Amino acid sequence: MPDTNTSRVPAAESSGASSDNSSATAGRLAQNSVFERFARAGFVVSGIVHLLIGYIAVRIAFGGAGGTADQSGAMTELARKPGGVIVLWIGVVAFVLMGLWRVAEAVLGSSSKPDADSKKSEAINRLKAFAVAVVYFAFAFSAFGFARGSGKSSGSQSAGFSARLMQNTAGTIALVAGGLIIIAIGGYHIYKGGSQNFLKDLKGTPGDTVRMLGTVGYIAKGLAIAAVGALVILAASQSRPDKATGLDGALKTLGAQPYGMILLVIAGLGIITYGLYSFVMARYTKM
Repeated sequence: MPDTNTSRVPAAESSGASSDNSSATAGRLAQNSVFERFARAGFVVSGIVHLLIGYIAVRIAFGGAGGTADQSGAMTELARKPGGVIVLWIGVVAFVLMGLWRVAEAVLGSSSKPDADSKKSEAINRLKAFAVAVVYFAFAFSAFGFARGSGKSSGSQSAGFSARLMQNTAGTIALVAGGLIIIAIGGYHIYKGGSQNFLKDLKGTPGDTVRMLGTVGYIAKGLAIAAVGALVILAASQSRPDKATGLDGALKTLGAQPYGMILLVIAGLGIITYGLYSFVMARYTKM
């Protein structure tokens, strides 16, 4: 009687093959030449936005013309520059494609990190990819608004959303939970910078300048994100939705502290450093 077991593929091997096929599919999507170029352009646009945010923060520190030191403020500045609207439209396409790239990683797995240590780490990697995809789609939506001339301040939108949540206890609890999540995201950025874990995302062997830009940039951005989360929790605890104004509110609160001008300049320079590192990611990120 023939041994029917010889035609069967072991479950673990079948599962591994399925995972490899998914990663290969994600790799083919990410490495499509047109897709990849636009996705990498997203890092360039992100870098420009961070440079402008840092510039606005430094300008505020020295008592210069006002402005909103966040994503919406940076896009407002960009839209006013010659060719800025064109850059924003490119950003819309680029951010959408970056979001789709991360969605592919969330669904199919990462082609650049196919060997997860465990199912748990694989699940975490996919969850992070999905979260990043949401951020990129939000950037695309914001860029779309400013490219059309109908962009709105993200700080006022955050305050309005917080005010609606604070109308009941459940909403306030959700707001506090959201603040804690934002702080955790900031903490992850700080860890990624301090441990230089970001080097795993890059091709080749980065030099000292790239290491410095990534380390300082990630830590600075992490501290800024954590400050936003802290303000959200403070706003919820005091029933003051006007305090939950995002990055702009966090930076201006920092500037209002003793030695605020120095702190704000340091924060601005840190965000500028992350912007410079974004250009490195545009060239060397594994896709």
